Amino acid sequence: QVQLVESGGGLVQAGGSLRLSCAASGSIFSPNAMGWHRQAPGKQRELVARITSGGSTYYADSVKGRFTISRDNAKNTVYLQMNSLKPEDTAVYYCALSPLFSISNPSRWGQGTQVTVSS
Repeated sequence: QVQLVESGGGLVQAGGSLRLSCAASGSIFSPNAMGWHRQAPGKQRELVARITSGGSTYYADSVKGRFTISRDNAKNTVYLQMNSLKPEDTAVYYCALSPLFSISNPSRWGQGTQVTVSS
């Protein structure tokens, strides 16, 4: 089994920062990609950022220049540094693990962590 453990969510004011962490444990396949998705009430889940085990990154246009994704392969941990947060960033953020073979179809998900940005 693979387990994803998230941390770092919370309540911040607009313009503030948060750093999300997601640690994967178990029989983790490789190569892979780890990413962050978010879902706001009444909206579809969207990919925020993703990073492969080789270091290639992807960012949604809405977060480019504000968010930075990184990973520590030795710890199987992915981070999302979120700066200049906006109220529209408010959502439940989910960590996900994908095989590189099917990068757009995560096979494992974290439980989600709430990020709330107040105005």
